[in-house]
Amino acid sequence: MKKKIIHLVDDESIIHDIFKRIFKEDEYRLILSENKSQAKAKHFPDVDVVIMDLMIPGTNGIEIFKELKKDDPDIKVIFLTAFGTIESAIEAMRLGALDYIQKPFNNVELEYKINRVIKEKSMNKENVQLKKALSQRFSFKNIIGKSRGLLKILETVESVAKTNSTVLISGDSGTGKELIAKALYQSSDRRDKPFFSINASNIPATLFESMLFGHKRGAFTGAESDKKGMFEEADTGTLFLDEIATLTDETQTKILRVLQEKEIQPLGSNKTIKVDVRIIAATNVDLKKKVESNEFREDLYYRLNVINIHLPPLKERREDILLLAEHFLPKYAKENKRDIKGFDRRYMKYLMDYDWPGNVRELENAILRSVVLANSDILSPETLPEEIIGAPKREFKKGDFYERIDEFKKDLILDSLERNNWVQKNASEALGLKPTTLSELMKRLNIQK
Repeated sequence: MKKKIIHLVDDESIIHDIFKRIFKEDEYRLILSENKSQAKAKHFPDVDVVIMDLMIPGTNGIEIFKELKKDDPDIKVIFLTAFGTIESAIEAMRLGALDYIQKPFNNVELEYKINRVIKEKSMNKENVQLKKALSQRFSFKNIIGKSRGLLKILETVESVAKTNSTVLISGDSGTGKELIAKALYQSSDRRDKPFFSINASNIPATLFESMLFGHKRGAFTGAESDKKGMFEEADTGTLFLDEIATLTDETQTKILRVLQEKEIQPLGSNKTIKVDVRIIAATNVDLKKKVESNEFREDLYYRLNVINIHLPPLKERREDILLLAEHFLPKYAKENKRDIKGFDRRYMKYLMDYDWPGNVRELENAILRSVVLANSDILSPETLPEEIIGAPKREFKKGDFYERIDEFKKDLILDSLERNNWVQKNASEALGLKPTTLSELMKRLNIQK
């Protein structure tokens, strides 16, 4: 099993000893640094997570973070500090830190947070990048799929990307809302300008407002200097606000002001600053119902919902399931040094029958699990999670006659191909078909080895 790589940057030997006791060598590779020069010399992009003390002799953790980020833009950092001021937390998180833990820390909490970061990194490395073997017409930037619903969404993305219109992306967790936001940004005229992303659901309100709008020195306890917020940093660029439904009423009012007046007011300041920022927002709840229950401002809702892009759950775009699975397979086979060539027919049927409540993220996790557990070069159902194996078979709805016929044809053809080692001439003879007929059916039913 591939070891999880942790880089600890802390000058206290007792902290090094604690980490050695918690993170054993059989599961983790622990890299230890005491200062800036060691941290720069020992860090490399494959490190899963960096645990950085804010107080480092001769410098500080934030400065080291900035240096490491130059060579590793995707670096994942959790800061440790015995001086946990809001000021330092704002600076660290504004730069992209994932979390902030005060000393003395709870060992169980520390281990949980580190493993959560490592898991998220392995699951979310741009989770649907273009697979070379897929036809170009089935792709748009990093998004994989050919279903009618997805292609319609991509048409909308293409048509609104170059406008300055605010966009609201809705859809269940795991459907790829941030990918659509990045596609909008990368296809826009602002693609060479800043792009900031922030999730509103897991940051305290005061800290969140300071991160968005900035603050003046003395605005609150710990605010020891002026700080720019994301709106000011993203000027002329794009800001992606995820989980917008969780915003407090006060923050909603301030964002409405940005949309209406194109200006912000930093915390503790009596002056406003003009900004030109395109806002893309996302939610996994029905925002209209939030408005009806007075939990979300109606005026802000209509300001955000100029263009609405709704991402359907994976169960409503079943044509994309095998394309996504075929993308994830080589990716995780390479990462885990496994020689996996494909899926057997039963495995593919389980993928197609399951409803995927966790959407693309759950499918990706299932493929990863199968790759790790596989004992042959073809993935079989025994490697799938129990909830997929034990799920009831998909029931066809009224009017699905032709869909059922196509699935029956596909099963027959796949069975014959597998029995004949994918030699199409032999498979067609076994089925009593002409080779050209079999070839046409394989194209229409999207059957590939």
